[in-house]
Amino acid sequence: MTRRPFLVVAHTGRPESLAATRRVCELLTNGGATVVCLDSQRAEFDEFSTEEMATLGSDVAVSEIEMAIVLGGDGTILRTAEIMRGGSAPLLGVNLGHVGFLAELEPDNLEDTVARCLAREYTVEERMTMDVDVFVDDTVRYSTWALNEASVEKVARERMIEVVISIDGRPLSTFGCDGVLMATPTGSTAYSFSAGGPVVWPSVEALIMVPLSAHALFARPFVVGPNSTLEVEILTRTGAEGVLWCDGRRTFDLVPGSRVVSRRSNTPVRLAHVHSGPFTDRLVKKFALPVTGWRGGGTHRD
Repeated sequence: MTRRPFLVVAHTGRPESLAATRRVCELLTNGGATVVCLDSQRAEFDEFSTEEMATLGSDVAVSEIEMAIVLGGDGTILRTAEIMRGGSAPLLGVNLGHVGFLAELEPDNLEDTVARCLAREYTVEERMTMDVDVFVDDTVRYSTWALNEASVEKVARERMIEVVISIDGRPLSTFGCDGVLMATPTGSTAYSFSAGGPVVWPSVEALIMVPLSAHALFARPFVVGPNSTLEVEILTRTGAEGVLWCDGRRTFDLVPGSRVVSRRSNTPVRLAHVHSGPFTDRLVKKFALPVTGWRGGGTHRD
């Protein structure tokens, strides 16, 4: 068996990402671990690694990975979560993107980060995911999953889709719109946030539904319990087609009459944290929110 295999995934299109990846690989190797890379990134990794490196799939199975260290933005984290689906290894994100709610560590202290990973000095948080099924004529035509959101969207720019949304098997409303989002608390700071949905703390167990540009008086975001079932059906009366996107990565064309059903999955995504801190502080930092004048309890900040 490979000695302590650590998967390293990078956004190889950025020079700063490659430099940070090189350093992480050096630190892992010097610490007695084996660096595992994706087959699609093997060429880039070979350019700066002189040590023996393993390839995921051909040399090391997903189930053998101890941890996945991801250098990039949230998109790179979502890609890695897809690759690691079904495994138990936690994902640790080093943010080289923009806001980066999933990849929350900054690259300014890689030595300490890798040392903590090697010493197993980290906590693991399980993030809720959703199972997503597409039904046509009561037959499942497509099944997938989502960590952030499942979005039902129109295809034609000039034409809305008409949908009926349901919660727990009961119809709630019908309207024309650009689409409907079904999101997790993790996804509440992603596409759902941009669409005017609520920010939901990751520790809250809930599901979110957000209409996109709906032509209706009652088209507010909804927050429901974690065991609820969310449904979006594309009505046939206009003939408009739609498309399903999950985390912006997995897609399926929706013919009129398609019904998309989302519910809580039994398989979470595991995120590693080497530093603990409240989600409130992360919001303040990521959005540069003004907190001047706060004199509440705890540590005072001006």
